[in-house]
Amino acid sequence: MSVARIFTSHPAKVGETYFSHMGFAAWFSSRLLMAAGAALVHAFLPFLFETTASRIVRELYERTHNRGTHATKEPAALMDRA
Repeated sequence: MSVARIFTSHPAKVGETYFSHMGFAAWFSSRLLMAAGAALVHAFLPFLFETTASRIVRELYERTHNRGTHATKEPAALMDRA
C-alpha cells in the first residue's frame, strides 16, 4: 500500500477527498467540543442546555451515518432516545 493511499483510502469510502474529509472531521470535532461544553455546564446548572448535547450528538449521528459506503438506515428506536 502506498503512503498516499493510507491518507486517501478512508475519505474515498465516504465519497470525499483528503482535504474535504479533513474539513468535515474538523467541523465534527468542533461540534463534539460544543456538546461536551454544554453537557458540562448542564451538569452544574441543570436548567441550562437541557437538550443541547443530545441534539448535537443526534445531528452528528445522522450526518455520519447517511453518507458514503457506511450509510445505513437508522433504526426508528434510536430517534426516541436522548
